[in-house]
Amino acid sequence: MPAHDERPMIQLLRLHRSFGRTKAVCDVSFDVYRGEVFGYIGPNGAGKTTSMRVLATLDLPTAGDACVDGFSVIDDPDRVRRRLGYMPDAFGVYANVSVREYLDFFARAYGLAGQRRLGALRHVLGFTTLDQVQNKPMDELSKGMKQRLCLARALIHDPAVLILDEPAAGLDPRARIELRQMIRQLAGEGKSILVSSHILAELAEMCDRVGIIERGTLLAVGTVDEIQQRRQPRRRVKVRVLGGIAGLIAWLTARGGVGDIQGDGDVAVFAHDGDRQSEVALLREAIVAGFPVAEFGSHAQTLEDVFMQVTAGQVQ
Repeated sequence: MPAHDERPMIQLLRLHRSFGRTKAVCDVSFDVYRGEVFGYIGPNGAGKTTSMRVLATLDLPTAGDACVDGFSVIDDPDRVRRRLGYMPDAFGVYANVSVREYLDFFARAYGLAGQRRLGALRHVLGFTTLDQVQNKPMDELSKGMKQRLCLARALIHDPAVLILDEPAAGLDPRARIELRQMIRQLAGEGKSILVSSHILAELAEMCDRVGIIERGTLLAVGTVDEIQQRRQPRRRVKVRVLGGIAGLIAWLTARGGVGDIQGDGDVAVFAHDGDRQSEVALLREAIVAGFPVAEFGSHAQTLEDVFMQVTAGQVQ
């Protein structure tokens, strides 16, 4: 992930957006840097799409601001649009319009002409593998191909920033994997990507950091490990021993820095104060004490675990 002394490519600056008495987004601030994939997660109605629409200059904030590559969505919307590609969660499909014609229309709308326009079309068609179906009517495409077409449209003017709202919705497993690979490739080329999804396992694999939002309020920002450490500083350790765990549980209970011990069959899971080095020391002492340890290691927190810890399941 890029060093944070760089200027952020995406900034939400104490952003507010209200609809009557409903505060869809309330005092949200975070940064996304060049080459970073930032996952934006939360339940339905949390404020994700509203935030993204403000960034895409499709809506204005009630208060605060948002910036793309240093330009304000309020003061410089035209400059923002030239630097940003937006992939909404749904987009129109037109009968009797081919894939190439659709992309060519948007290339012209962005002011691309001549060889530059032809080069842009060639690039996005190849990158999304839509060159194989470029003459096919877009309303005859599969769901996965339609999502690729929407991504190609967002990329046609080679933006530095991408806003992707639920890009994997409705895709089969292969299409989701291929989309994830494309997103990571785009980040590797230096693009900054803000992506929302309800498929948390997908986000965990593709994102450098995440922001968790609920009822319009940003609850946590960071890597999964950073958020987990702030919420639950004690590490969870899993150990499996042969021949039962009654003796191990008694041994652990008598030790300092160990708590919340849970046993099931031949497996014990417990909270442990300390880092990986102290875990190594604990394993060494357990073996010296004569326990036949078959498995030992940190019990990793998933993005789903962290999401459930941070959110309360509330909706607006």
